[in-house]
Amino acid sequence: MKITEIKTFICHSYRTNWVFVKVITDSGLYGVGEATLEMRELTVVQAVNELKRYLIGKDPHHIEAIWHDCYRDAYWRGGVVLMSALAAVDMALWDIKGKDLGVPVYQLLGGKVRDAVPCYANGWFAPAKTPEEFAEKAKEAVKKGFKGLKWDPFGSAYMNLTKKEFAYALKCIDAVTDAVGKEIDILIEGHGRFNMPTAIRVAHALEDFDITWFEEPIPPDHMEGLAQLRKKTKVPIAAGERLYSRWDYRSFLNQDCADFIQPDVSHAGGISELKKIAAMAECYYIPLCPHNPSGPVANAATLHIAASTPNFHFMETMSSDVPYRNKISTEKIEFTNGMMQINDMPGLGIDINEEAIKEYAYEPRDLRHYNGKLTEIRPQDAVGYFVK
Repeated sequence: MKITEIKTFICHSYRTNWVFVKVITDSGLYGVGEATLEMRELTVVQAVNELKRYLIGKDPHHIEAIWHDCYRDAYWRGGVVLMSALAAVDMALWDIKGKDLGVPVYQLLGGKVRDAVPCYANGWFAPAKTPEEFAEKAKEAVKKGFKGLKWDPFGSAYMNLTKKEFAYALKCIDAVTDAVGKEIDILIEGHGRFNMPTAIRVAHALEDFDITWFEEPIPPDHMEGLAQLRKKTKVPIAAGERLYSRWDYRSFLNQDCADFIQPDVSHAGGISELKKIAAMAECYYIPLCPHNPSGPVANAATLHIAASTPNFHFMETMSSDVPYRNKISTEKIEFTNGMMQINDMPGLGIDINEEAIKEYAYEPRDLRHYNGKLTEIRPQDAVGYFVK
């Protein structure tokens, strides 16, 4: 079997654009992957095209050799662009191998250690702005079955918080925690926005709440600072979505930067690399909680990792998404009692609809974290995509 073609597809999804990759072989089998790279979708597509020169003619079953050579031969190693492109190719290769052997990918990764995956909700809050609105939206999310809620209550703040912004954020957190009760995990997102004194101040204030973690309190390029912050607070720290390889994670883990790690399968080199990162974290007894706010193929790949990884803990999901998510893919998710079921179909168990994707052409999107916009999906358009 040989790789004969690689295709890329960009699908607008309101707040970003999903980037899908299809690796085609001369046997008629093909695999799909996802390289969604927010605000840099066109760049990652070109990176996939650069990898294509190497990949054509290769045996898709040689996943480890292909990954190694693509990483080695880039010369400018690492970084989110190369690793996202490589991630999509890696997912597609695992998809092909599973289909060819007639087994789901998790079987190739060692088999199941669990039948279902605990999930927390992101995106549940739109379009709430006041503490009271956040509380009502939180109740709705819990009714859908989610056992954890994550959100960023800090508006458009960057580096510093005024006293008014600080008080408002705490009021929002208090309203949500009061609305949902003590059984629901509360996860506070920082989006890497604060300087050290502000992050420390927020972390100390969060100690008054029973939260599960404070995520990315400072920008991701200061590991030493994150480690220092972790030592100065009782609140657990989650981070790592903007680390892209096991080599990044080596320093991160050695410095004790976080209590939970959050690599993203579509950014950190794909299934192959995430399994290795998870194994490294297991040596430190640190749980894996994958970053997963992207499209259906990335979600499928993350599920197979979660199914087969002992130190997996919690999976991020979007509580609602664009109304055509199930139109552009064959995704069928069973979500019951806060748990996402793992399907047993060969490969990743998902495909994309090329013709449907054409209806939702690429639209440029800018980073919204510091402009106060919570979402660009209209409330009446956002739909749940889970099957109860």
